[in-house]
Amino acid sequence: MSPLAMLEFFADARGMSTKYKRERIDAVVEICDLSTVLYKPTSKLSKGFKQRVGMAQALLHEPDVLIMDEPTAGLDPNQIRGVRATLKKLSQTKTILLSTHILQEVEAMADRVVMINEGRLVYDGTVQGLHEHGPDLDAAFYKLTRGVHI
Repeated sequence: MSPLAMLEFFADARGMSTKYKRERIDAVVEICDLSTVLYKPTSKLSKGFKQRVGMAQALLHEPDVLIMDEPTAGLDPNQIRGVRATLKKLSQTKTILLSTHILQEVEAMADRVVMINEGRLVYDGTVQGLHEHGPDLDAAFYKLTRGVHI
């Protein structure tokens, strides 16, 4: 299935009118920069493009909240930069919940951090506030999740 066929399938599954479906597909193709791969088999796409196709599908119905789980995992540095830029742009009009273990992603993209360890809330605040718990995010994470004072 090509990215276009997949987007059409999900639009149809959501009951979108023909006009709205075309508008939304055009919009997410632009947002996720998919025009060069729109007709290629999804199975032949790089991991980065597969991530973008998934993001386009998630954006198709214009959600107010976008939940992303490790959106940059396994991507090369250029792809990471592209995903970060896209999410930053989307965050101007949407709430984005980003689940990640990659602390560089937290520092690069988050305005607010909620840290959960073993089902318990251990931090809720700004990225800057995390620095009160350690000299860098790695140290702060370790201290907050292990209860060890640094």
